[in-house]
Amino acid sequence: MLSNSEKNTFLNSFFTVDHLQSFKTIFISLILEAIPFILLGVLLSSLLQTFVPESTIRRFTPRNPILGILFACLIGILFPMCECGMIPIVRRLILKGMPVYIAVVFIIAGPILNPIVFAATLTAFRNHPSIAYSRMGLAFLVVIIIGLILYRLIKSSPLRLGQDHGAKEQVLEVHHHLDHHHHHHHHHPQSGKPNKVMTFFVHTSSEFFEMGKFLVFGALMTALIQVFMQRESLLAIGQGSISSHFFMMGLAYILSICSTSDAFVASSFQTSFTSGSLLTFLVFGPMLDFKSTLMLLSVFKIRFVLLLALLISCTVLACSLLWDQII
Repeated sequence: MLSNSEKNTFLNSFFTVDHLQSFKTIFISLILEAIPFILLGVLLSSLLQTFVPESTIRRFTPRNPILGILFACLIGILFPMCECGMIPIVRRLILKGMPVYIAVVFIIAGPILNPIVFAATLTAFRNHPSIAYSRMGLAFLVVIIIGLILYRLIKSSPLRLGQDHGAKEQVLEVHHHLDHHHHHHHHHPQSGKPNKVMTFFVHTSSEFFEMGKFLVFGALMTALIQVFMQRESLLAIGQGSISSHFFMMGLAYILSICSTSDAFVASSFQTSFTSGSLLTFLVFGPMLDFKSTLMLLSVFKIRFVLLLALLISCTVLACSLLWDQII
């Protein structure tokens, strides 16, 4: 057992003034750089979720598998939304007849293949802009592969028991809150407009604080790793041809950072990790993390979520390793 003096000596050597100063610098800079992009993403996400009806998306969805997958990617480009807003919408679209493989591509492509994420990545890697272009290209390749595999494999509804029956009741339940307000204010002819405006502000504030929690946690963990993990150990992992990718996948899964801010976390590892492993972090995290896994489990059957997680993990890893060799 260490004596009190020995413990104090150990802590003082670990938490030096330089360590604490570096920690504060990394932590605060990550927060300040990421917040504008989170705010922009949340505002657009709330606008689209509130004012763009699901019927519009469903009406233009192609039945051809290739066109359907490309359409799902296009939705992400035109309608930038986080998976927090996408998953509930996708459930309703599946209930209304959207093919599962298109819906899943919409979930995994949307958080990456959009202009806000591209701009954030370009800003974070301003000294290495090829990362931003590679992120978009790699994500597009991954979602095409996963979409085609799901098209071949999934023949029945993967929604949880009770959610794939009684679509009408499910849709009514989703809109119950707004309907209640509508009937409550039925004597006001313009009641629909204030309701939508109120819904927009409520959704914006709740999603901003939800994203903010994960950003703070991610910035905290990143600063701790950068400052207190021995440089030699970090380099040994980061320069490993396989270990760097696994480390970054695990980090992305645990941190659960929004795709509009994860590039700033990834850029802080530029000097320690390979470009391919950074791409693994940037592509894998928005497609699958701890937060989105819980949301997927609330909508889809466990077996389907496990299949999807396996497909995303294997495809991202294989494509990143291949990308590392080509680029």
